[in-house]
Amino acid sequence: MFFSKTYIKTWFILDLVSSLPVDYFFLLLDTGDNPGGYTIARTGRAIKILRLVKLLSLLRLLRLSRLVRYIHQWEERHRFLSIASMVMRILNLLALIILLAHWNGCLQFMIPMFQNFPSDCWVSLNALQNAPWTEQYTVALFKALSHMLCIGYGRYPPQSYVDMWLTMLSMVIGAMGYAVTIGHVSALVQSFDTSRRLYNEKFKQVEEYMAWRKLPREMRNRISDYYEHRYQGKIFHEDSILRELSERLRLDVVNYNCRSLVSSVPFFSNADPNFVSDVVTKLRFEVFQPGDQIIYEGTIGDKMYFIQEGVVDIIKSDGQVLTTLSDGSYFGEICLLTRAKRVAGVRCVTYCNLYSLDSSQFESVLESYPLMRRTMESVAAERLNKLGKNPSIISTRYDLKRDAAALKDMIDRVTPQPSSDESSQSDSSSILSNQNKKNDFKSSLSHLHEEFKKSFIKKRSNRNRRKTSLEHKKIKNLSRNYLSAPKSNSIENQIKKSPSTPFSSLH
Repeated sequence: MFFSKTYIKTWFILDLVSSLPVDYFFLLLDTGDNPGGYTIARTGRAIKILRLVKLLSLLRLLRLSRLVRYIHQWEERHRFLSIASMVMRILNLLALIILLAHWNGCLQFMIPMFQNFPSDCWVSLNALQNAPWTEQYTVALFKALSHMLCIGYGRYPPQSYVDMWLTMLSMVIGAMGYAVTIGHVSALVQSFDTSRRLYNEKFKQVEEYMAWRKLPREMRNRISDYYEHRYQGKIFHEDSILRELSERLRLDVVNYNCRSLVSSVPFFSNADPNFVSDVVTKLRFEVFQPGDQIIYEGTIGDKMYFIQEGVVDIIKSDGQVLTTLSDGSYFGEICLLTRAKRVAGVRCVTYCNLYSLDSSQFESVLESYPLMRRTMESVAAERLNKLGKNPSIISTRYDLKRDAAALKDMIDRVTPQPSSDESSQSDSSSILSNQNKKNDFKSSLSHLHEEFKKSFIKKRSNRNRRKTSLEHKKIKNLSRNYLSAPKSNSIENQIKKSPSTPFSSLH
């Protein structure tokens, strides 16, 4: 019902008028005689102008826009087939050229027809007045294409002014069609395989940069190999594309892109799906070449890595290979769990496609999934055992944070809370009372801190006083022995040499 109303409001009147049998109507009028003794045919060519009503049927050609829209919808639906889209665009261009030539050919024949085919028109010169319509259409289309392509005037040049104007109009249409065709073809070439074109432009800039910096040949080859393996001939602005998507759609795309990684990493296969989704949205794709040192032993680590494809060696600083990791493994988590330095180095054996996770995002994810933290800690502890390290350092940082949280909870519990009587008062007085109590509690904590500080200083001064008293006792005993003992040169020399006695200044 809705479509019927829409059709009545839009195309119904036009279709009705253009569908009227105008030819039969004029045929009836032309064969009948009226009481005045003359027929419609005797009125001359003026009455035939009414046949222009037949041109209303040409307005139905406007509905070709719907066909173009359907073609565009088909292209969007099958956009993943780049070759089919390319072929469809070429067919659209050819159809446009043929349509312009068809309209031009019809115009070339229609104008002489309305003039009853004068003797100097191209139809009369070719004796096509009574020829079959196929022959008329063929010659008219040939003449139109000759004008549009600027290759001639057909079989005969224009003889009348009307033919000259039609020829000029055809040439203008042909020139415009030629410009549109060239522009369309250029846009088609530019739009086809855009990612490869971007890669070629980017790599051309890289080559110019390497030449400008005069990099050695070996380094240039490594850079070229990296670009070839990293981008594989195509460049996409993936970050920009993903940012423009909705959150749900972006998550689905990222999960699909990382499906091979999730399926190959046992840690992800047995993990909570929500944890996996949170992790993969924060991963960053990186590529390393054979021989690249990903991690150096003794450095501060800020990333961990998941191996999607490739082989790496875990090595010591002396070059000893401890173990080898391949697809589905991960490394670098120990330093993120302990905030310590790297306990071993990692070196690529083959080309490696890795996904990295930096420390801040690593912590934000594990804060929400403590069970997964414990799982990673157990794996890290096993690896530390193999390396001969103490595995107890794994949980140190997390336990400290847990203890700090417990201490904060205890402080909150002993913080004075508003009583039930106070809660019944006005909001302003309640807030002021709570603030005063918090200030009193803070001042009491500050007072305790000051008392502890004074006590510590007092104890330290008492300890220093006792130490000084002992030194004075030693000096007094030494002087008493000196006064009671007989004087000798040895004792006197001993006293002179002793810098700690106050009698050294008497001599």
